[in-house]
Amino acid sequence: MAQGQSRIDPAGPTPYIAAMAVRDILIIPDKRLRLKSEAVKAIDKPLSALIDDMFETMYAAPGIGLAAIQIGVAKRVVTMDLAKKDEPKQPQVFINPEVIWVSDEKAIYEEGCLSIPEYYEEVARPKAVKVKFLDSKLKPQEIEAEGLLATCLQHEIDHINGVLFIDHISKLKRDMVMKKFKKAAKKTDGGKSLAEDQEPSHHIG
Repeated sequence: MAQGQSRIDPAGPTPYIAAMAVRDILIIPDKRLRLKSEAVKAIDKPLSALIDDMFETMYAAPGIGLAAIQIGVAKRVVTMDLAKKDEPKQPQVFINPEVIWVSDEKAIYEEGCLSIPEYYEEVARPKAVKVKFLDSKLKPQEIEAEGLLATCLQHEIDHINGVLFIDHISKLKRDMVMKKFKKAAKKTDGGKSLAEDQEPSHHIG
């Protein structure tokens, strides 16, 4: 996705500076990507470690968003950082995010996904959304977003509901993509290589 798009950042982004680890990102046709993730009910050490690892994995990919299910954990957790390359990092965490309002007006962005490397397609989504979520202390929050942030939020919330961005394109294109990745998975025994494109703006999550 092209850099320089407008964004609205949620209040109170939480930096995570503890020791982190890069985890493997699931690639289609891995069936786990179709799981509906479970709600988070408490903040504990495993969850904090998960969030740390999600940021490390997201930055290393590189990407601008990641859902926990993409590293094989079916929890409703999303990490995001829409900062440009020349800007300080702006890590954001969304726990149990849920879209509660969408605009009638649509916006089209070329989306990519770390779980569908090197494939991009234009997707039309609501231009603006309102999302409720819990912050890193499980305090309820609401944000209104438009532009790139709205697209990213919808993309990642789709992930925790078992939905991929290719579900929003034509069946013909979707079938072609799935066929390509199924063939590649057979050749590499389900290989977990990441996208080689080094433009994080293309990889939402």
